[in-house]
Order: sequence, then structure tokens, then C-alpha cells
Amino acid sequence: MNKASNLSEKFQQGRATRQAVLGADHVQRAEENQTDFDKPFQELITEGAWGSVWSRDQWSKRERSMVTIALLAALGHVDECAMHVRATQNTGASRDDIREAMLHVAIYAGVPAANSAIKIIKQVFEQMDAEQGGECND
Repeated sequence: MNKASNLSEKFQQGRATRQAVLGADHVQRAEENQTDFDKPFQELITEGAWGSVWSRDQWSKRERSMVTIALLAALGHVDECAMHVRATQNTGASRDDIREAMLHVAIYAGVPAANSAIKIIKQVFEQMDAEQGGECND
């Protein structure tokens, strides 16, 4: 899979979905920063996560976004959680949606996991508000 023409249809769909969710700039940076070492990993997540899961029609991007944020928070993956909170600008998940997801995390995965994620989420919201020149209360 070294040339664009050799990339699978799932990979191409995954790349398009990944761009729609995370933004074209994020995907471009990930591609520019990949090395021979992590190129297979980038291809795996683009084809698998984005092409095989995120591209399915059964859930909306908003629903997938909420579930992804809750799972990442529950597992303590706060960097990935922050990235997906930023992506809600593209998925349609609101701050109310994220708050509800964190309540579920607190009950089903534990208060410490939710507390850690909420701390990061609040920082991301502050950054997003600063970038937009004011508070966004969706």
C-alpha cells in the first residue's frame, strides 16, 4: 500500500471519514509525520477504525462520537479523548451530549475515570472557546 492507487476502497473511505471527523489538517499532519515504523499502524487505523467502523451507516457520527469519547474516558486515554472532543465540532455531538457520556462513565467505569476525563474536556472546551473568540454553549 505504498501508492494511492494501491490503497483499498476501505482505506480510501476511512481516510475520507477520518478527515470529516478529525479535520483534513489533522489527517495531513498524521500522514506527514508517519515513518516507516508507524506507517502500517496509520494504515491499520485508517482502514479499520475509520473505514470499517466509523464509516458504517448504522450510527450517526454524533452517536459514534459520544460512544468513542465515553470509551476513551473510561479507559483513561485522555489524549485521544481530547482529540475526539475537539472533533465534536465536526460530528455534531454537543457539550450536553459529552456531559451525559461522562455521567455514564462515572457510573459504569468509575468516578476517577470520569473525573480525569472531565478535567481534560474542560481544558479542551476552554481552548475551543478561545479559538472561536468566545464561549460556545451548544
